[in-house]
Parts: sequence; structure tokens; C-alpha cells
Amino acid sequence: MANKVMSLHDAVEKYVHDNDVLCLGGFTTNRKPYAAVYEILRQGKTGFVGWSGPAGGDWDSLIGEGRVRAYINCYTANSGYTNVARRFRAAIEKGELTYEDYSQDVLMLQLHAASLGLPYLPVRMMQGSGLVKFWGISEEKRKTMEGVDNLKCVDIENPFEPGEKLLAVPVPKLDCAIIHVQQASPDGTCIIEGDEFHDVDIAIAAKRTIVTCEEIVSDEYIRRDPTKTRIFGECVDAVVRAPYGAWPAQCYGYYDDDDKGLKEYDKASKYLDAEDAKAQLAKAAAKAEKAAAAKPEDEKLAKAAEVAKQAAEDAANGTKIPETFKDYLQKYVYGCKDQDDLLNVLGGARLMNLKNEPHLGYSTRH
Repeated sequence: MANKVMSLHDAVEKYVHDNDVLCLGGFTTNRKPYAAVYEILRQGKTGFVGWSGPAGGDWDSLIGEGRVRAYINCYTANSGYTNVARRFRAAIEKGELTYEDYSQDVLMLQLHAASLGLPYLPVRMMQGSGLVKFWGISEEKRKTMEGVDNLKCVDIENPFEPGEKLLAVPVPKLDCAIIHVQQASPDGTCIIEGDEFHDVDIAIAAKRTIVTCEEIVSDEYIRRDPTKTRIFGECVDAVVRAPYGAWPAQCYGYYDDDDKGLKEYDKASKYLDAEDAKAQLAKAAAKAEKAAAAKPEDEKLAKAAEVAKQAAEDAANGTKIPETFKDYLQKYVYGCKDQDDLLNVLGGARLMNLKNEPHLGYSTRH
């Protein structure tokens, strides 16, 4: 049996290439491969065409750092913490991200079709909706972008039912997939507990697949119960032991999401850097002052304007600048040489409080 175990640094260095068509596993705040994403950021990998099911801070971080040249997605948010991920939203509003939007059901089927090797996918969904009429990436621009399909969708007729209209959508051609699982053996066979999301599909579909895991178990152990295995080793290139590799997301059966960590990211990612924080706080102060002036009898508006003005002044003179996206990444990504270093920064007590109670399936301490 092949031994595919390697360090996270080596796996990312070898199997993640600039300009890859990249897909990450997990679902918003569930089993997201953050450890691998942070290593991608540390190594400066860039230029990705991202295909993503429901995403979270993983893709938001890559987008915020300018590592994504095109993004095909259905939903990006840390569920329960942000309605729309902040750096993703800022990039869209500023026109800095080339972006295409499919419905969630269609996009997940596109990833499944990729695992089947289909050339395109006929669907009934999205017909008659704005998703068909309005394209995020124009047909002209698509033809100039490597790794992006020439068309978003095409109306076709069902050859078996003349007159029935269907919608044909492209099937992603994934260069690299990265997923985080609970257990993997050295040959790449994986056990996924709980929801699989689109992880099995992308592991099969991609030319190169990296698996990070909570535990590496023996090939003999993983063969004891084939009903538990979800990914076969032949489609995996690298196996990386990365305890808490989904932090701050959760990993079913092992630990809950880190409420403190996700709230910190939500607040910090509102501001790109110190200059952006100053500009946004000044804008918020002006808006609050205008609202208070319109209703001088409203004490709450007057108080809000006073607080907003003080926050803007504190930021402008450097007395108190809120934590920013760049600060967050410096603390947990660039300021840590690897995943082990990150765990040391977080501390054992914090990590232990996230661990699931075996008899309950969730943590009672965070």
C-alpha cells in the first residue's frame, strides 16, 4: 500500500499550483480545511479559479488577500455569524472580484457531475430566473480567462422529449481539491463522519487531492469496516495529519466551531486594514450625525452619533483602531509558522473546551 503521508507545507507546495481551478470541501462552518487554506496563504499561492459550494471564511480569506482571479459560487458566509462574508462582499462591491453565481442545488450537482466525468449537465432548475438572464462573467470576458468556461448556461431541448426545454450548465474541471476529514489511512482511504457535503465528489473529480485529517489510522484499521469509508485512496495524493485542521469551524464528532474565533473574524473582517477602518468609521460617524440632526428630539440617535464620532476620532488619531482583517491574519496565519504553532497560540484550554462530549456529540464548555 502506498504511503501518502506528508507535512502540510510539503503537500501544499507540491500539489497546489498558482492559477489552479481549486475547490475546498466542507460547508460554511463545518469541516472547512482552514489549516490548508492558511498554508496556501503563507506560501503565497495565488491566481485561483474557485469553484465552491456553500463557503465560509476559507474562501473569504483567500478573496480578501487577493488570491482569487475568478470565483464560481452559490453562497459565502460563516453561517450564524455573517449573512454575507465581509471580504467577499467588499470585493464584489468594489468590482475587484470576477464572480459568477449559480443556485446552490445546481452548483452541487455540477460538482457531482464532475466526479462522473460528464461533459456538461442538463438541469431543470434556474430556468426562468435571473440567474439565467444575468451573467456575472460576460461571454466575451469568459473567452479570455483560462480555467473559466466559455458560457454560463445554454438553453437546450430534451432529445428524448421533443419540445421540453432544459438548461445545460458547465461541469467544472478541477485541478486541485482539498478536504478535511476525521480519519485517513496512509494510503488515502478516508472516513467521513456526519454529512459528506460535496467532499467525495471533488476528491474524485480533481486531478490532485489533498486530505487533511484529525487522525491518521493504519491501513489495517480502516479496512475493518468498509461501510465507514467514504473516499478511496486511489483519488488522494497527499494525507496530512492536522489536528483541529478545521478551526475555527467544527469537525463533527471531534469539536464544535469556535464561537469566539468566528465572532472575532466577523468583526475583524469588516475592515481590510487600519486605513480602511479609519475611512469606514469616519463614514459611519457622518451618517450617524446626519440621522441625529434629522431628529434632534431623539436621544438614542444623539447618543449613537456621539459614540460614532468618538470611535472615528480615536481611529483617526491612532488612539484606538479596531482589529482588522490584516491583523487577524497576522495573528493566526502569517504570525504562525505552521498548524502546530497556531494551536500553541490558541492554547490547550481553549481547544479542549471545544471538544465534543462523547455521550452527547457536542461540547458543553464553550
